[in-house]
Amino acid sequence: MSIPQDLLYTKSHEWARVEGGTVVIGITHYAQDQLGEVVFVELPAVGDAVEAGEEMGTLESVKAVSEMLAPLSGEVIEVNEALEDDPSLVNQSPFDEGWLVKITGSVEGLDMMDAEAYAALIEAEQH
Repeated sequence: MSIPQDLLYTKSHEWARVEGGTVVIGITHYAQDQLGEVVFVELPAVGDAVEAGEEMGTLESVKAVSEMLAPLSGEVIEVNEALEDDPSLVNQSPFDEGWLVKITGSVEGLDMMDAEAYAALIEAEQH
């Protein structure tokens, strides 16, 4: 299972990649694996304000509908429009082509984990 070292992770299995003043958000390999085949993605609109820990959209799979939680507060500046036509990108490439949204904001002081801590969380959840 892939857990890139350069990302930050939440307990609800979202990842964050800091790119200057922008934070790219997606779900982890583990999360997409647990969901199964993603068939629909509901994302916030560009310009929407999101709050850390609050729902910012949903992922619908053949198994269930799952909330996506915002790992930080900020404004949505871009959404991955490719997911409208091909939501399976979340499964095929969760850390690259399957990213979900870009938000302005800072991850400083947020309850996020590095790759090692996230791997330990997954290990604990599997037992």
